[in-house]
Amino acid sequence: MYDVKETDFFDLEEESFDTVIGADIQFSGSVRFVKPFMIKGRVDGAISATSDLVVDAGATVNADIQAKRVLIKGTVTGNITADTLVFITQSGTLTGDITAGQVVLEPGSTFSGRCIMVKTDA
Repeated sequence: MYDVKETDFFDLEEESFDTVIGADIQFSGSVRFVKPFMIKGRVDGAISATSDLVVDAGATVNADIQAKRVLIKGTVTGNITADTLVFITQSGTLTGDITAGQVVLEPGSTFSGRCIMVKTDA
């Protein structure tokens, strides 16, 4: 079993993020960021990052995602490429392909797609 306590990624509170797309926000377009980013609302388009992305419970993302680590608590439709980790919690849903060094699917999560695990240097 994967020990989520070995990373600070899961301990981050909303206040830890420089940018949060609130639950009442709908955004269409391309999003690029370098610091941890949280989505609580809806994003349609493309997401490209050099840091972490959290799709919070209740959030909806229709986008291809490139990020360092991706934590899915809400719903994502699109392909994900992560430098190190994709983690889908029991409340999370992903429809799309994953390419990452580590992939964790909690019991109760939903995943429909292909998964390619690649060796990382980290």
